[in-house]
Amino acid sequence: METLTTALKWFASGSGIIAAFMVAADYGRKTTGWGFVIFLGSSVAWIAGAVLAKDGALGTQNAVLFAINLFGVYRYLIRKTDA
Repeated sequence: METLTTALKWFASGSGIIAAFMVAADYGRKTTGWGFVIFLGSSVAWIAGAVLAKDGALGTQNAVLFAINLFGVYRYLIRKTDA
């Protein structure tokens, strides 16, 4: 189980780094939106790793970040911009 937890945490870390770069680079709405999609995957991996490691603080933080990132997906990929 420890190997799975470690793999989840490394995936979460790597995908979070990639997503942060995509959002910070500001290459446009679509790229930023897909960065938020990757952040969602990172949050899910962090939550799973937190559950396996019994780390309530990390799980709670990433549950909140999941909701914030979901808003980012809505804002950049789903919501229509004003013309």
